[in-house]
Amino acid sequence: MNTQLESHNSLLFALREILEEKHLLTDKEDLKPYECDGLSAYQCLPLAVVLPETIEEVQKIVRVCESLRIPIVARGAGTGLSGGALPDEGGIILGLSRFNNILDIDDENMTMRVQPGVRNLAISEAAAPYGLYYAPDPSSQIACSIGGNVAENAGGVHCLKYGLTVHNVLEVKIVTVEGEMITLGSNTLDTPGYDLLALITGSEGMLGIIVEVLVKLLPRPPLTKVLMAAFDNIEDAGHAVGAIISAGVIPAGLEMMDRLAIQAAEAFAHAGYPLDAEAILLCELDGNKEQLNEQVSIVADTLRGANATTVVMASSKEEQAKLWAGRKAAFPAVGRISPDYYCMDGTIPRKNIASVLKRINELSEKYDLRVANVFHAGDGNLHPLILFDANRRGELKKAERFGADILELCVKMGGTITGEHGVGREKIDQMCVQFNLDELTQFHSVKHAFDPYELLNPGKAVPALHRCAELGAMHVHNGELPHPEIPRF
Repeated sequence: MNTQLESHNSLLFALREILEEKHLLTDKEDLKPYECDGLSAYQCLPLAVVLPETIEEVQKIVRVCESLRIPIVARGAGTGLSGGALPDEGGIILGLSRFNNILDIDDENMTMRVQPGVRNLAISEAAAPYGLYYAPDPSSQIACSIGGNVAENAGGVHCLKYGLTVHNVLEVKIVTVEGEMITLGSNTLDTPGYDLLALITGSEGMLGIIVEVLVKLLPRPPLTKVLMAAFDNIEDAGHAVGAIISAGVIPAGLEMMDRLAIQAAEAFAHAGYPLDAEAILLCELDGNKEQLNEQVSIVADTLRGANATTVVMASSKEEQAKLWAGRKAAFPAVGRISPDYYCMDGTIPRKNIASVLKRINELSEKYDLRVANVFHAGDGNLHPLILFDANRRGELKKAERFGADILELCVKMGGTITGEHGVGREKIDQMCVQFNLDELTQFHSVKHAFDPYELLNPGKAVPALHRCAELGAMHVHNGELPHPEIPRF
């Protein structure tokens, strides 16, 4: 019997001592639902899936895996779009779906303590009776879990004004690779020492297993207004975004959709979008009556000055909900018009939106693949949806090359390769484009400080230095990296 098989047998024996049989999945048909996350282009079956219910069970599982050097991939709802929850074939998936309890609501201090498997939308639903809500609202909020939101630093429609997950989380408890539980942050506004809470937020499961989260809640704004502007030219819509911010208005949300996304969303959600528009902007403003009257006037004038063909304001809460329903449904709606699509996630300075959208259209012609653009325009967080058919030979690879070109364009324009989906497996090669050798070496040093044997979500987010060298992103001399003392990963 070889060493690897012995290790796997020892693992399964130990896991059966910790969990009931129904919470330890090893049969192929039970493992299949865990072979990928929302990015189905990458698939792999894990050795096993474990579904603990208590922190003590998580600690025991992690200690067993650490002792046997078994990789661990933590998984929430599996809605991620970067392959961040892709299993390791020699490791386990640690599913946190049973950690789905709201532990405490403190309406006076406007906080809620939750387990990582609680759905994003469920937090706001539980806070609603107190006149409160949780601001980050990804399009998948009906299904995605808060643990995954912290791991990926998720955003959403309202992150322009109210921030990403990192700005709305006060405390996180994690289980380390050694099985110790530590608390990062606190329920106060500031804590002494290094800001490890910010480090763990967006760390993609590479530094610890999130087992509890304290989120910040906000009061519901007294009033909201939603404007929709249509444009005959997508570049005019792009220029309008920067013009609104330059006018001194920070909308609660500022979203853009191009013609293809408009048509798909309207056919699916019947939101009342103009089908003849090349692009639309949805702008939500909130505040008191006096603030809103002034802001609505400024935004409407700015939109018309940016060549909007029509500017309309929703006349009721129901109309507002319809307009946002179309935006929230855009991703599944596009899925109805193409066998497959590849959802990208890059961020650029707002001033470059128009030129980047123009270049994306040029790339669309180059690769002969359609693109639907629907994104958080106020943040410059792009989500081009590249339409393709995986059943056609070579189309997936072509879509991936197209996506890589978009990400590298974002870097060239002063942006970054991700805004809220994370790097995961999908964008790991583009990390070699955005960061240099010294920066990547620092990332590896942080990883090793938390996880010296690289057992937590291996192969994600931070590329191996030699991988970057192979891609031509780093200079290699006689087969060695520029700094031979740097370990090879």
